[in-house]
Amino acid sequence: MTAGLPIANSFEDITRQWLESTAHTVRDLTHHKKNRRFELYVFPEIGQIPIGDVKSPDIFAVIRPLIIKKQLETAHRVRADISAAFAYAIAHGFTGYDPAQAVGAQIPAQKVKHNAAVTEPKQVGQLLRDIGQYQGTFIVQCALRLSPYLFQRPGEIRQMEWKDIDMAAKEWRYFVTKTETQHIVPLSAQVIEILEAIKPLTGVGRYVFPSSRGDGRPMSDGTIRTALKTLGYERDEMSAHGFRTTASTLLNEQGWSPDAIERQLCHMPKDQVRAAYNRAQYLDERRRMMQAWADYLDALKNGAQVIQFPRQA
Repeated sequence: MTAGLPIANSFEDITRQWLESTAHTVRDLTHHKKNRRFELYVFPEIGQIPIGDVKSPDIFAVIRPLIIKKQLETAHRVRADISAAFAYAIAHGFTGYDPAQAVGAQIPAQKVKHNAAVTEPKQVGQLLRDIGQYQGTFIVQCALRLSPYLFQRPGEIRQMEWKDIDMAAKEWRYFVTKTETQHIVPLSAQVIEILEAIKPLTGVGRYVFPSSRGDGRPMSDGTIRTALKTLGYERDEMSAHGFRTTASTLLNEQGWSPDAIERQLCHMPKDQVRAAYNRAQYLDERRRMMQAWADYLDALKNGAQVIQFPRQA
């Protein structure tokens, strides 16, 4: 690389030419994600090799670590990106064939995981930063930002009603049809801030996150999933339901009471007597936990090297 630029006719040089030529055809965030994959996985390994000298084993050496880590969706996408760069190179006379084609068959087929979730703190931080860049409607932006903080079921969040929100008490109280019980969700300062921001827009209606169709219904099922996909998160990486898994995994690792976590997730018995008792059980601890969780997420989003936050007795 000379003066900060890639070597002429190197793989990186030609690939960046291709990326620039296609930038206007995709969303800015999609273009950014593609660039980031090349810079993270590909350029450090084969970027300086003349593009005509790149062989299939070179590309497989890039992909193999992803296969070993079982990041199969990423492996397939990286290989496809490399192949697209070679298609550009072939069309412009820089090389005569695509060595990435032979690598495709070496990547195992993807096995879709239900409720896939990001659980490694550094990756959670990146996810939160990506959510902050989401360019959809303001209503969807707010629902997406709220999801990691609350980690209730996606259907419950999209059907959240203003009548169930008590801003003064910082509580969301609603009936959970899945467990047939009333549930209390303590609201952190961060959640209150999001609700206050959206209230002037939707507060006169029934739902906090109404449908964009204006038909009096809540946000449609799959909206958050679509938003995550727009941000580059495939269904085997992160799902709308995965925010629950993320919270449960990290909160348990950090020493919070498993019973309090289960109550917050509303994994509760259908027996009415037990449900009435369990509804408010561990509520004081859950209030502290939900605020600490929100603060922890903010620290990750800001890039802090956070290992854990202290559990308050």
